[in-house]
Amino acid sequence: MRDDQVEPFFATLRAANPLPTTELEFTTPFELLVAVLLSAQATDAGVNKATRRLFPRANTPRAILALGQEGLEESIKTIGLYRSKARHLLETCRMLQERHGGKVPRTREELESLPGVGRKTANVVLNVAFGEETMAVDTHIFRVANRTGLAPGKNPREVEDQLMRRVPKAYLADAHHWLILHGRYVCVARSPRCWECAVARYCDYRPKTPPPGASR
Repeated sequence: MRDDQVEPFFATLRAANPLPTTELEFTTPFELLVAVLLSAQATDAGVNKATRRLFPRANTPRAILALGQEGLEESIKTIGLYRSKARHLLETCRMLQERHGGKVPRTREELESLPGVGRKTANVVLNVAFGEETMAVDTHIFRVANRTGLAPGKNPREVEDQLMRRVPKAYLADAHHWLILHGRYVCVARSPRCWECAVARYCDYRPKTPPPGASR
């Protein structure tokens, strides 16, 4: 993607969705952290189903610790890998209580010191909960960045660094939401929906996917 195409690419995405946000349901930074921790290898819809059971029972580190392993597993058992996720979440809650007074820390270093919290999770929390300009590169963003030519990279960190350089400042706070949603619903993995893509004109992907039933 040429440099002069990057700004209109994002301007088009913003015009279609001026106030993008995560599809995970949360009301506090801690609830967001929990939801993101549970989202590994799970859909947002699946996580929301589980947190609708969990959060009315426990939505603070102290309350989740009070549930214990068995009680927490019972609340999130609809999610894949729920046993290991429960274990990590309890360890995280313990650290939040012991080191941060039960609050979610606001620095990358402190976030990444929590069990189960890697760079992507820290980026989501920093961006969505605290308004930082970060880029949480998941499978959708990795695919869209490479396929469109916006920010090619061999691994998520390369793509993240490229995006932080290429995305204009005016779009940086919301860029990862637009890219995730675009990858989830339009620029899908197996057969991108190029015929209904608003930013197809800026995209390097060739050949563009024709509409269903159209002759190539």
